[in-house]
Amino acid sequence: MIANRLCSLLVLFWISMPTLAAETPPSTPPSPHAIEIPSWFKESFLDLDKDIKEAAAEKKRVMLYFGQDGCPYCTKLMQVNFSQKDIVAQMHRYYDAIALNIWGDREVTWLDGKTRTEKEFAAFLRVQFTPTLLFIDEQGMVVLRINGYYPPHKLRAALDYVGKHMENQTPFHDYLKTAATEPSSGKLHDEPFFLTVPHDLQRTQQLSTKPLMVLFEQKECAECDEMHNKGFKDKYVLDLLKQFNVVRLSLFGKESLITPNGKKMTEAEWGRALNVAYTPGIVFFDTQGKEVFRVDAYLKSFHLASSLDYVASKSYLTQPNFQRFIESRADKMRKAGIPFDIWQ
Repeated sequence: MIANRLCSLLVLFWISMPTLAAETPPSTPPSPHAIEIPSWFKESFLDLDKDIKEAAAEKKRVMLYFGQDGCPYCTKLMQVNFSQKDIVAQMHRYYDAIALNIWGDREVTWLDGKTRTEKEFAAFLRVQFTPTLLFIDEQGMVVLRINGYYPPHKLRAALDYVGKHMENQTPFHDYLKTAATEPSSGKLHDEPFFLTVPHDLQRTQQLSTKPLMVLFEQKECAECDEMHNKGFKDKYVLDLLKQFNVVRLSLFGKESLITPNGKKMTEAEWGRALNVAYTPGIVFFDTQGKEVFRVDAYLKSFHLASSLDYVASKSYLTQPNFQRFIESRADKMRKAGIPFDIWQ
């Protein structure tokens, strides 16, 4: 976990994730739709140091929500997750929730004393996906960051984890394994495009011109089942996967491997080192073995394909904001008359 205030600020620069504007007919430009924020979110003056102190005085912590109008995952978070009584009760008990718009112009004062607009602040914190949730403790440290949408059962676990101050007791991915169980196939799925064991990923990348996609899964994972049953059946996804070396690992597995930087570790050890908590989680590496992008939240096929395209095309080198990339990709598909559904 994060050791001190400086470390918390550094962490904000390294972890990132996806979203998209709402789908409309190909002939019509996308139109953003305002998303209603629950009335129990705090009306803040956006001086976050004061907000953190006020929350601490009430034995609460601050949760920052970054969203945008027209974001289907934000709508799902508000209408599905934040409409459930037990989740709302968790929020009232443990948190002061503050809403920010990643394209907004309101002024926000952060812990460094600097004032930025909402969009400048989102860029400063490397927010690339909506929704993004940042959970901040009494000292202003980021305890947990959720990039993207979590289904209700996993969000409940995250709210309990931070609300009950469990970050110094157990890593989040270990807690999530037992606290967010769900009906699933109970198995790891195989795919013909997976690299076979043993995995020497350093040598794989040295001998290849393809980027590396590392997929972390676990047996008890309904979202993993869905990715295999739907995402990996999508023709656009399959075409893009041909441009990658793809390895599937068990997040809690004991198989040994050589990482892209030459370290010998087990699957579980590498997962912990990479701070992977959500499954399926995807970490992308370039041909030099450097991490360039990751996916660690719930995705449908369109967003999965967009993530693959973002890395395969090396667009991350010229467009550091994945949100901008995915919106541009959707616009191009609409203009070309290519049908797509962001919820399929």
